[in-house]
Amino acid sequence: MSSTDLIAALGEATATPYFIYRLRNAMLASPTGRRILRDRPRITSQTLSMPYLRTLPSNTVGRTYAAWLDREGVSPDTRDQVRYIDDEECAYVMQRYRECHDFSHALTGLPVFIEGEIALKGFEFANTLLPMTGLSLTAFLRLKKAERERFFNTYLPWALANGFKAKEVINVYWEEQLERDVDELRVELGVEKPPDLRDTRKMLREKRKAEKAAKEAKDRIGGLKDA
Repeated sequence: MSSTDLIAALGEATATPYFIYRLRNAMLASPTGRRILRDRPRITSQTLSMPYLRTLPSNTVGRTYAAWLDREGVSPDTRDQVRYIDDEECAYVMQRYRECHDFSHALTGLPVFIEGEIALKGFEFANTLLPMTGLSLTAFLRLKKAERERFFNTYLPWALANGFKAKEVINVYWEEQLERDVDELRVELGVEKPPDLRDTRKMLREKRKAEKAAKEAKDRIGGLKDA
């Protein structure tokens, strides 16, 4: 069994019995959630037309999702099948959560590298209460000092605040929202986008580069004066 399979199995084991039933009940309490449970749609490259999504206006949910997948080099077909949850309906709820993960990425703008994933897991934990999403937060130990400070000062507070106050994202029928304005959906759900992590890292790299160039120039001038 690969490490990915082990993580998936742990996610399923820790979700049962209470937490996956809580998430299922949240869907049953919502008219849209009940329709999702009845229809049991799947999110794959076969059920979603990526070429079509790329033709949608830039502010739509579908185009935002497709652009995020293209930017991050991700496919909708990478989610593991649920294997260890016996209840058929609850197994589908877990599968739906997994397959909607990239829509949550697109909704929040968070990238796939470790900082972005941990921040999104924090959001998902506050929104779903699935234990594995909370356990995933321990990955902050792998962050560098500056990344860790950024996580605790900016992204973790954002994740918990937005995850708790937002509507249950599991009840979004994404397939019916593809042509909708993505900012309108964020407002409806109560989700605020965090600071763009890629832009933040880029600005910091450019700042360090400029500081290094300035130091080297100063050292050269100092060397000329000494000569």
